[in-house]
Amino acid sequence: MEFDSNKPIFLQIYDSICERILSGESREGSRILSVRELGAEIGVNPNTVMRSYERLTNDGIIFNRRGIGYFICEGAREKVLEKMREDFMQNELPGILKKIKLLGISPEVLLKTSEGN
Repeated sequence: MEFDSNKPIFLQIYDSICERILSGESREGSRILSVRELGAEIGVNPNTVMRSYERLTNDGIIFNRRGIGYFICEGAREKVLEKMREDFMQNELPGILKKIKLLGISPEVLLKTSEGN
């Protein structure tokens, strides 16, 4: 995993797990790597991974079965979709819309461009 120096590592781990859930790579009910396993795999301190897992747990995306490990919650995909959509609408879309307006790109051009992909 390559890290972006502009964003805290624990948030990048959080995002990576959410992306795996959305892509179907990690399925609801399945076990995910332990804190130590993931830390060793990506080369970060287990405390950093633990921060990510705590946030995922608080958001209802994963849960811990004491002595067994962490698992993806039922309904996690919908929760991740909702959170990512909300984040996009609040943090990314306003900048995109501003740039579209500054560049004078019409809705028709946007639609035509998106249909071509």
